[in-house]
Formats: sequence, C-alpha cells, structure tokens
Amino acid sequence: MPVRLRAVNTALESENKIHDDSVAANFGFKGGLVPGVTVYGYLASAALEYFGDSWLERGAMDVRFVEPIYHGDDVSVSAEPESGGLLRVAAGNCANGLAWIHSDSEPRPADYAEAPIERLPASHETLAVGTVLGTIARKLDLAQARMSAPLDSWISPSRFAHPAILLALANEILVTNYVLGPWIHVSSEVRKSSAVRDGENIRVRGRVENLFERKGHEFVVLDVLILSGERVIEQIRHTAIWRPRARQ
Repeated sequence: MPVRLRAVNTALESENKIHDDSVAANFGFKGGLVPGVTVYGYLASAALEYFGDSWLERGAMDVRFVEPIYHGDDVSVSAEPESGGLLRVAAGNCANGLAWIHSDSEPRPADYAEAPIERLPASHETLAVGTVLGTIARKLDLAQARMSAPLDSWISPSRFAHPAILLALANEILVTNYVLGPWIHVSSEVRKSSAVRDGENIRVRGRVENLFERKGHEFVVLDVLILSGERVIEQIRHTAIWRPRARQ
C-alpha cells in the first residue's frame, strides 16, 4: 500500500532561493520547491520499510527528481519489488528511484583529498572538473536537523541518522564552497557503507566530477564521501543545476 504524507519545505530559510515562492516563480514554478534531499528521505523510508535497518549499512539508491513538489502537497510514496532484489520507489510522478542492497567495493578515504574551505563565486572556472572541495567537519546533531520533515531525523532507539540528513550533506558541501544563485538538485546515486549515530564526528570530502550544459541549464556533478574517522558512511554522486535557464 502506498504511504501518504504531507510534504514540508524544509528549506524556507535557505540561502538557495529556489525554495522561496517569489523567486521560484521567476523560473516557472508555482512556489518554492521542497528540497530533493527531503523527497529522497520519503523514498528512503519506503526502502527502509522493505529492506529493514540493513539498508542503513549497505543500501543503495539511484534517485531522480522529475517534477516539483510544493509545501503542503499530499505525497503518495509507493514501493514495488522487482527481480534481482531491486525495489522501485516513487513519489507520485514527481520523483522515482531504484533501491537495493549493494555489494560494491568500499571507496578508499585516501582517494578523497581534504582542503580548506574557500568560498568562491560559482563559475565554469571555479567548478572545473577535478576541483577538490573544502572539507566539512562537525559533530552530527540530529536535534538540529530537519531535512527529513515531517519524518524524524533519526531511525530507531539507536538514533541512526535518517538518510535525508546524510544526503543533505552533499548539498551542504556545494553551498559551503560556492556562492550560488537559485539552484536545483536533480539526482543522486547513493552507496551506503555503514550507519552513523547522533553525536558522531563526521567529515565530508568531495570533488567536482563533471560539468555540462543541457537545454540551457548548467549542471555540476559532485563525488562526495562522508566519513566518521576513517570509517566510510556513504558515497554520493550528486547532480545539480547550478545555473538554471532563465524563464523565457
């Protein structure tokens, strides 16, 4: 049975004004967009329901955001098993993903360099392929996290971070390193290696993997690694439109 919930725009106070009603209207939207990471969290909860907590340890999802979801929308989240241990998840016609338990080899932390944060205006030069992003380092505080709303920011009494909270770190490393105008998260490929609990010290490393243009939109693809010490939490291939096409 599909699960129904009411979408929350978790980024009303964000610097990214694509989540603001008036700015989003300039790009042809009815209102501010519910963040993709929040919608991913709705889909991830369906994957957790199907696979159990093991999905927090070795889960994978490829997710695409096709149509906008707005604050207050009633969202129907469906999950349909497919052959080969796959689960197809969808939030109506607005987002869809394929989830599974993966057996990929774990990325090596040494392959992801660290760098100091130097926030620069986004451009083709500063987003050049191969650019190492400044590292985020912090203690995970789920009491302050809200990107999974209306769902809790933690899973189970062990207080494992909800998947939406972790994917939001890929957004954060982008905006921590670059000054951007309105921008749009369009897809992610997530490969989990272990769960992470509230209060753990985490580091987020990343680099620019690709930069391209399509139909007037300027895209960037990030390769992001989340660590706790030298323990890999998850790897994310994160795609965003960093410069949307202006409304015609």
